[in-house]
Amino acid sequence: MKNDISNWLGLAQRSGNLITGEDTCLFYIKKNAVKLIIIPEDASSQTQKKFQNIARQKNIPFVIYGHRDILSQAIGKANRTVYAIRDQVFATKILYLIEKHRGSLNNRGGE
Repeated sequence: MKNDISNWLGLAQRSGNLITGEDTCLFYIKKNAVKLIIIPEDASSQTQKKFQNIARQKNIPFVIYGHRDILSQAIGKANRTVYAIRDQVFATKILYLIEKHRGSLNNRGGE
């Protein structure tokens, strides 16, 4: 399942619908051009809180998922701490895959 998520993130990157990095994501969030925010689990607690609060204020779905190095590898860019999806179709599909992946982990005892 992780491969599906990585593949969709890569597709979003190549199509220009993935934004990465704190400053760039904030810029597009302020322009109301973001449909989903992904915050890696290993982002600092300050970064997590900051983007969770912004997402709630702007009514943007967000998820805390994955690790920086794995997500960064999926898109071919190093050490990114925040990811934002600009397209609703990509956002819906990626969120669905993340939720499905989490569900499969829970069914296997969190492996």
